[in-house]
Amino acid sequence: MKVKLYNQVAEEVGKAELPDAVFGLKWNADLVHQVVTSQEANRRPTVAHAKGRSEVRGGGRKPWRQKGTGRARHGSIRSPIWKGGGVTHGPLKEKSYKKSINKKMAKKALYTVLSAKARDGEIVVLDTLKFEEPKTKLAAKVFKNLEAVKSDLTKKENRVLVLLPKMENAIKRAIRNLPYTALDEARNLNALQAMKHKYILFTKESLNVFKS
Repeated sequence: MKVKLYNQVAEEVGKAELPDAVFGLKWNADLVHQVVTSQEANRRPTVAHAKGRSEVRGGGRKPWRQKGTGRARHGSIRSPIWKGGGVTHGPLKEKSYKKSINKKMAKKALYTVLSAKARDGEIVVLDTLKFEEPKTKLAAKVFKNLEAVKSDLTKKENRVLVLLPKMENAIKRAIRNLPYTALDEARNLNALQAMKHKYILFTKESLNVFKS
């Protein structure tokens, strides 16, 4: 598949080849759902935690003697049957939500998402991305130019994902303050990340990561 190749002023300067093995797959909803939900689960922090009787403060002394009072025997006021006591079978921070997914499935799900984006015209390819200085106004100007290619590219809710072959500090400093962009290396891309952004912007060099 071939797509238009643009420079930083949104001029068409040629064609970029998108490999069919990555950008030419059919949509597979079941695979993408399984992989994306697994990746979301693996990022989920375990927050809920209820204290058991050993964790609740106080209750070290036996409330009354074992026999002779006429009352039921108790060893601690922090027993789960007491008000203010520990919780029985409550949520614990040791719980893990992680789900395993094999590398072949994860890669195919990513390629399936990229293929869908290529068909929908949500892949933008630049010949190069360079800034004279690491300044946000220079980066903003480039994305403003690219609105001629995709009119809604700079909408905050779309969040265009910029993929570099290798992270460069100057580009990172120039782009990080733009509310409608995200930045990463192409080798780190996964299906969940691709799904969260409407547009994905590659440089010609970063496409080579998917050709190897």
